Amino acid sequence: MTIAVCPGSFDPVTNGHLDIFERAANNFDEIIVLITGNPGKTSGLFTVEERTELIREVTRDIPNLRIDHWGGLLVDYTTAHRVTALVKGLRSSLDYDYELPMAQMNRRLSGVETFFLITDEKYGYVSSSLCKEVVQYGGDITGLVPDVVHEAMREKYR
Repeated sequence: MTIAVCPGSFDPVTNGHLDIFERAANNFDEIIVLITGNPGKTSGLFTVEERTELIREVTRDIPNLRIDHWGGLLVDYTTAHRVTALVKGLRSSLDYDYELPMAQMNRRLSGVETFFLITDEKYGYVSSSLCKEVVQYGGDITGLVPDVVHEAMREKYR
């Protein structure tokens, strides 16, 4: 059984993330969306629990996907859960330059391979940070995040 992890903060989850989850789910037996970072911290827009619920709601139609969270080294999680691959989305060469050393270190530490999926061009400029900034100042991000996420973001900024 091939198990892949899609790690990230997902604060919030975007339609670009969902595209990567769906495409990864078509290529691996099981996908784990792993919310990374310190689970005890609430420094993001959404808590880990809120992110988990939002991701659960928008991925319920992907039967081989589950959600977890982790606050330590990613390779410790992959080893403990018999993960065979990491899946990362790349929007541009800047993402590649950022992700490459991490992929090489993860492989060195645990042997886990990283697979890069090129982001669909319609999401190439979408980031969680940019979406948060636009919503915070009253802008419209319809189509960039799932509707339920958009509404949750509006609630946070009211």
